[in-house]
Amino acid sequence: MYLIKNMTRLQVAERIKAFPVAIVPIGSTEQHGPHLPLGTDVFLAEKLAGMVSDRTGAMVFPSLNFGYAWSWRDIPGTVSMPQEHLQIVLIDIVKSVERYGIKLLVFLNGHEANCSSVKYAVRTAQDETDVKLLGMFYPGLAKLYEQHIESPTWGGMFHACEFETSLMLAVDENLVDMSLACKEYPEPPVLYGIDNSSIGDISQSGVYGDATLATREKGEKLFSGFAENVADLVMTAYKNMERADLKGGSK
Repeated sequence: MYLIKNMTRLQVAERIKAFPVAIVPIGSTEQHGPHLPLGTDVFLAEKLAGMVSDRTGAMVFPSLNFGYAWSWRDIPGTVSMPQEHLQIVLIDIVKSVERYGIKLLVFLNGHEANCSSVKYAVRTAQDETDVKLLGMFYPGLAKLYEQHIESPTWGGMFHACEFETSLMLAVDENLVDMSLACKEYPEPPVLYGIDNSSIGDISQSGVYGDATLATREKGEKLFSGFAENVADLVMTAYKNMERADLKGGSK
């Protein structure tokens, strides 16, 4: 695993020469029910990034611990960043790594509410840089969820549920208190999704789904599947870049 925060400038420079690919894990600091830590999304993104690094040789930058967490902004410990601010930060990261030779940069997102910021940062920055950019949020999620998770999502959304709890158990069981895990599928307000109704006001526990069914084994299987999916996408993008460079050099 190539963690940039543990590497020297010489080691990073040497790694860029060998394989100029890097990953930025993106998460959030927000409530995850009574049984999970506020850094759950960060822990999950970091774990997945490390597994992808092991499979591909990509370097991993320090994580972004803050994201768009508007729904939980009144709950102690939460830090929420406006979507447009996060987008600007991501674009600035691209500009920075471009200066010293990163050719492929992956934004590996572990917090669903960040997806818009990641999407538009990639679109905006890609028009202005030769660095190939990828933005990912659990690629292959639907299939892996169906294979390994027993409980349904809450209207397509998951939070502190069987899915995330299983993943967190695979990261560190000591950070999960399964004695407090619960099941909750709150009834959404009539105007939910078309006004400013917040999921933070709907659930009593902060859980959306059934966390009681979570197991470490499920989490390990999910991580393995996601790591393979991300690694395949990274290597596909990198090989496409190499082919394009060869074609351009042959002219």
